[in-house]
Amino acid sequence: MRVIAIDPAIRNTGYAVLEGDHQKQQVLDFGVIQIPAKVPQSAALAAIHGGIANLITKWQPDETAVEGIIYVQSHKTAITMGAARAATLIAAAETGLKIYEYAPRKVKQVVTGNGSADKQQVAFMIRALLGLAETPPHDAADALAIGIAHLTASDPLKAAILKRQQV
Repeated sequence: MRVIAIDPAIRNTGYAVLEGDHQKQQVLDFGVIQIPAKVPQSAALAAIHGGIANLITKWQPDETAVEGIIYVQSHKTAITMGAARAATLIAAAETGLKIYEYAPRKVKQVVTGNGSADKQQVAFMIRALLGLAETPPHDAADALAIGIAHLTASDPLKAAILKRQQV
């Protein structure tokens, strides 16, 4: 199975394309769609949508995995994050891809064994698990972790722990 995994954010959207199953994963591509702070939010959302749409066209994934909604204290931050998430979901939905979401704590638990792991721990474990030459940027590492969680969910024994939810 080939999956595109996305960690949406208005300025730094992490993405990863992986192929495999619950036993073995291969990284095909990963990175961060970076949007400068001077770019208006509407243009940033269009760039995120376009970037994800281009990746889907290039890699032809079977499914999409995205980070679930997280709790934030600021309403403004929540709205901005929701808009970035919507841009990614629309890009995937337009192609008919099934979209699954995973709670951040569950993703961290799968990758590090600790649902409260920090970004450095996640990035370190991603590098080790996937045999990468360098530690990926945090946003890309988060997307890679989401991809691993999605492929791990194909294992019936672990699917119940992850509680994947189709969007």
